[in-house]
Amino acid sequence: MKKLSLLLLFPAMLVAQDKAATTPTKQQGKYDTNKFSQMYDLLATPNMFRTASGAPGPAYYQQQADYKIDVELDDKNSKLSGSEIITYTNNSPDSLEYLWIQLDQNQAKANTQSTLAESDKISQVLPLDGFSTKYLKKDLERGFNIEQVKDVKGNAMSYTINETMMRINLASSLKPGEKISFSIKWWYNINNYRKEGGRSGYELFEKDGNKIYVIAQFYPRMAVYNDVEGWQNMQFWGSGEFALPFGNFDVNITVPADHVIDATGELMNRSEVFTAEQVKRYEQAQKSFDKPVVIVTQAEAEVTEKGFSEKKKTWKFSAKNVRDFGIASSRKFIYDAMAVKLNNKIVMAESVYPKEANPLWGEISTMTVAHTLKSYSAHTFDYPYPKAVSVSAEDQGMEYPMICWNYGRPDENGVTSKEVKNGMIGVVIHEVGHNFFPMIVNSDERQWTWMDEGLNSFLEYIAEQELDSSFPSRRGPAKNIVPYMSGDQKFLEPIMSNSETIHQFGNNAYGKPATGLNILREVVMGRELFDHAFKTYANRWKFKHPTPEDFFRTMEDASAVDLDWFFRGWFYSTDFVDIAIKDVKQYYVSETPTSDLKNVKVRKGRFGLEKGPFVYLVAGDNAEVNAASKKALKVEDFKPLADYIDQTFTAEEKASIKSPKYFYEVEFNKPGGMIMPILVEITYEDGSKDSYKYPAQIWRKSNDTARKVYATTKAIKSIQIDPQLLTADIDVTNNSWPKVETKSKFD
Repeated sequence: MKKLSLLLLFPAMLVAQDKAATTPTKQQGKYDTNKFSQMYDLLATPNMFRTASGAPGPAYYQQQADYKIDVELDDKNSKLSGSEIITYTNNSPDSLEYLWIQLDQNQAKANTQSTLAESDKISQVLPLDGFSTKYLKKDLERGFNIEQVKDVKGNAMSYTINETMMRINLASSLKPGEKISFSIKWWYNINNYRKEGGRSGYELFEKDGNKIYVIAQFYPRMAVYNDVEGWQNMQFWGSGEFALPFGNFDVNITVPADHVIDATGELMNRSEVFTAEQVKRYEQAQKSFDKPVVIVTQAEAEVTEKGFSEKKKTWKFSAKNVRDFGIASSRKFIYDAMAVKLNNKIVMAESVYPKEANPLWGEISTMTVAHTLKSYSAHTFDYPYPKAVSVSAEDQGMEYPMICWNYGRPDENGVTSKEVKNGMIGVVIHEVGHNFFPMIVNSDERQWTWMDEGLNSFLEYIAEQELDSSFPSRRGPAKNIVPYMSGDQKFLEPIMSNSETIHQFGNNAYGKPATGLNILREVVMGRELFDHAFKTYANRWKFKHPTPEDFFRTMEDASAVDLDWFFRGWFYSTDFVDIAIKDVKQYYVSETPTSDLKNVKVRKGRFGLEKGPFVYLVAGDNAEVNAASKKALKVEDFKPLADYIDQTFTAEEKASIKSPKYFYEVEFNKPGGMIMPILVEITYEDGSKDSYKYPAQIWRKSNDTARKVYATTKAIKSIQIDPQLLTADIDVTNNSWPKVETKSKFD
């Protein structure tokens, strides 16, 4: 065989990016410099309760709290009185000396630690009622009034109240496997949430004097005791929501006889509280899968809201395996419902709302509930409860098992703006979706807001896009989180921060985790691997209490994708994404080496060296390369290469041989600290395009630069990183070659 002198490609530097554009201008979030190191330093040690795979261990346990509750609503005085019997089962391996009860209403008391802990400043412009409430009126009496705590024999039990927590001191320890029952009697004044704030309360309609009550955190509730931190008895400061054990509820709710109620659980005495005609309509709704059936009509509600009955009626609800209970009550309520089929199960989608919410709510609310149940079930598990209820409560967005309060109403003329309509749809999806996270996959909201709000916001985004691919989703698309992630580092915290320490709560606990999951699904893992892993997490931890480690470990365990680099950067730091094209060089083939390549040695196999002859690839900006040499490769122009192919390749191989004409080396750099795959789109001079995705591991040996070579049959016109804005890159001005000039704000 004839020896061949090989061809070289010489890089023609096709314009390096402006260095100033690729220099970081802000401090990066700080964490381990080895960004591909495993997270052993950050995750809790696996044990018999929680395994290294992210699944519950053989010794996993959780406590149970069962409630029998009787409450009465005093509509005239906006007061709620109640008594409850709690049966608490100790399934832990520990003996408990005392029990902790949550008294969340105490957070609204005057001069609580939660209000004293907040910084305050003068608001120079206040509405009259706002100024009066803040500076003139006497503080309202808010918070729980505990009248008694007794054991099953009627004896008073010792207890201590510390702000929003109450410790019940047991006469003897509650041993593993034992149960204890005790009763509590209480009352409190219900807040006007539109004036005082709060996650529940009442809304006053001044024109007719009626109120809509959305009642939650209304009863003393057991705190969680678990293997992670013992009692979760962190005070309720206002932002971090709730951590609650599962249990069974039997709740009797006494209200004015003209009120309509919906609540957590199944209504046990429907024929006693509805008319015969309304019961018949509900039975029709149980068979209606295409549209809601109106059970209490607007005409009926308009008559009822004028009555102000002095009589009382008791509604009885029963709920199994829930962590909480919510109630909505008003004489203004219109009520509609429809059936939703989920595989072999049928559940009810329901809405209650005043006439002021029509026509918007009658047209959209229950249909949106039904869509949400279908979408979320497809991505997690079939919704296990018998119903899901959407309640019209203006200026609200709050969730409880099987029931939630939602914003959005037309104006006084019944006209709904596009913004209000889309906002209402998004809120309904989000709050109904909370049935899955955290009502069923029962994470600790008091500690980790992102585990329910972030995961739920991610599924909300999917549900919105499945409803309408043009829906203007606020959270989920990577481009929407860029303003936050490019902000002042002084006001950014890692996602893995306690709920009470976050400056930008919505961006940190909702937006950034939702975006991160979307990037994992669309860019890093792909939908098939992500969806399987996410569904595995949901099913492993439904009706249980997961921690962040359980989520991180399950996502890797079920996908075989190393995600430590992603979780370390996206969840534990404030690093941002910024990937740039540093420079592009074009190379040409030559049979003659340049001076710097004359003595080059090329490795042959693992140990030997190829002694030549070689193909020389020489940079186009090399002074030794003349203009005549800078042309597209034609194999026939290089006799040694042509001879080599002729002598080495079979006829069949020659027929399929690649014939690159142009050779480019692209150098990427990473001004941002966050690791991310590189998404590249190449546009050729003929207008055609190719796309490439390089995994995050391309950065594993150099945190600063990465290079890729493109041998193409067509000349490259332009190169762009992340053209679809899928990675939350905060600076797109360095994403293109040749550099694309962007207009200034002045221009």
